[in-house]
Amino acid sequence: MTTLHPSPLLRQALLADATTSGAFGLLMLLAAGPLSYLLGLPEMLLRGAGAVLIPYVALLAWLGLRDRMHRALVWAVVLGNVLWAADSLLLLVSGWVAPTGAGYAFVIAQALVVLMYAELQIMGLRRSETVAA
Repeated sequence: MTTLHPSPLLRQALLADATTSGAFGLLMLLAAGPLSYLLGLPEMLLRGAGAVLIPYVALLAWLGLRDRMHRALVWAVVLGNVLWAADSLLLLVSGWVAPTGAGYAFVIAQALVVLMYAELQIMGLRRSETVAA
C-alpha cells in the first residue's frame, strides 16, 4: 500500500471536511425534528445522516492529523464524498421525499460543499510526497 506525506492542502482539506461534517452531523442529530419541518425531509433520514457523519468525522480528524497516510484510504474518503453528493442529488429526483424549497437548497448546497472537499482532497493528494518503501 502506497504511503505518503500529506501536503498542507490535503491536511487542511481533511480537517475542514471533518469540521463541517461534524457541525452538520450534530445539527442533524440534535435538531432533526425542527429541521424536518423546515426542510420537508423525514426526521429519521436526518438523524440517520447525522449518525453516519459522526464516525466519518473521527476518521477524517484522525487521518488529517497523521504525518503519513495511506493513499488508498484518502482515495476512499474522496470516493465517499463523491458518492454522498451523488446520493444527495438522487434523493431529490427520486420522488422518495418531498422537500420544501429550503430542503432543496439545503441538499444541493451540502452536495456542492462535499464535492468541493473532494476536489480539494484530490488537489492535496497530487501535492503530497510518496514515501519510499
